[in-house]
Amino acid sequence: MITRSVSFRRFVFWLFLAVCLSGCTIPERRTASGTHHHSFIAYSPVPANDNEIRLALKDNIDVQGLVTTAGSEYIAKTALPAVRDADCLAIARARHVRIVGKTNLSEFAITPSGLNDFYGTPRNPFSKLHQIIPGGSSSGSAAAIVSGLADVAFGTDSAGSIRVPAACCGIVGLKTTFGLVSLHGAFPVEPKHLDTIGPIGKDIAHVVLGMDLLENGFAARYAAAVQNKQLGQQVRIGRLYLSGTDPKIDKAIDDALARAHFQVVPLNQDFKAKWDAAQKDGNTMAAAGAWISDQQYISKWGVRPRTKAVILLGRLLYPGEYKKAVARRAAWQHALAQVFKKVDFIALPTLQVTPPAVPWLGRIALLEVRVLNVQNTVAVNYAGDPALALPVPLSHEHFPVTSLQLVGPRFSEAGLLNAGRIVETSEEGTSRATR
Repeated sequence: MITRSVSFRRFVFWLFLAVCLSGCTIPERRTASGTHHHSFIAYSPVPANDNEIRLALKDNIDVQGLVTTAGSEYIAKTALPAVRDADCLAIARARHVRIVGKTNLSEFAITPSGLNDFYGTPRNPFSKLHQIIPGGSSSGSAAAIVSGLADVAFGTDSAGSIRVPAACCGIVGLKTTFGLVSLHGAFPVEPKHLDTIGPIGKDIAHVVLGMDLLENGFAARYAAAVQNKQLGQQVRIGRLYLSGTDPKIDKAIDDALARAHFQVVPLNQDFKAKWDAAQKDGNTMAAAGAWISDQQYISKWGVRPRTKAVILLGRLLYPGEYKKAVARRAAWQHALAQVFKKVDFIALPTLQVTPPAVPWLGRIALLEVRVLNVQNTVAVNYAGDPALALPVPLSHEHFPVTSLQLVGPRFSEAGLLNAGRIVETSEEGTSRATR
């Protein structure tokens, strides 16, 4: 969530200092999440033969009667239970959906790896000899889906926090249009411009189910989108290529778009430059948002040094660089709107490389910086548009999948999920044909 150049170097300094002060290893506290690979901070087992929808919630979303920890030891030990549910739970409560627990996350939802020093780090399903990052900050929500302990999970996304863990864990995640879902009752990062709430699921159908729990009538809108454009030939895709992407990942994205039979239009270098600038401005806003929202925790015992380092960086960027980024936001929104006059959606990798492993000894600061630099997500938050991350096959020695990100105009969630359905169906068809 940090801009490059001078502020980036400061970020490296602060995180390096933080890790030096906090030691080389990541201590883990065994909690309720420990028996479920640290996916949950609080977990309620489901009765046998229960067929209800199982919904998991990132633990920065209020549930009446439970403490909202935001993944923090300090808040867990000092905060009172929430007096009411977050607004985003209204539909789920009205339908008597079973809430199975509160999921783990990066402390205060402000670091991208998904590691949590106090509650433990959720397990990435691709971890073998080395622990692979689950992606953050909604790491527990993604892990809960992969483990089969939830059908749908709600996460929050300020700079990629739904799409990055979905990409790391090989599942589907949707960042919703800014303002579509109420943030009341959610622990903030930058709620004035960036923060959103959205669903994570194992496939498109489950993410549609999750969206129908966040927006009344969504299932019908999705069905209409499917009826309107049933085939890939009816969908125009603007393909964005970014510097630094692993060629194998770019090829996997191109192959997936070809199998779906989309009309693919390469986007030019001028738009690429605007995207790169928007990434920097979005990171600036996200980092400054951490200072705006969390500065009261900077001196609190139990808040991790890495978290404090990000908050301190936000102090460096606020208000000067933050205000400049806010001022440039309208121009970026206009640039995207112009592209969407020519194409339906924009396609690019969610991550430029495969998810990295957690270092055995220390160097966590450098890991956070590396993850930050390979995620192609915050430019979408900066605009306020929706985006979908979904897995596609990858020819790689360690990973069988990578993540395709589809970006759409405001309030195009139904169309995005329909495009995702077309990709998913084409992959299933290819899989059957090769058996």
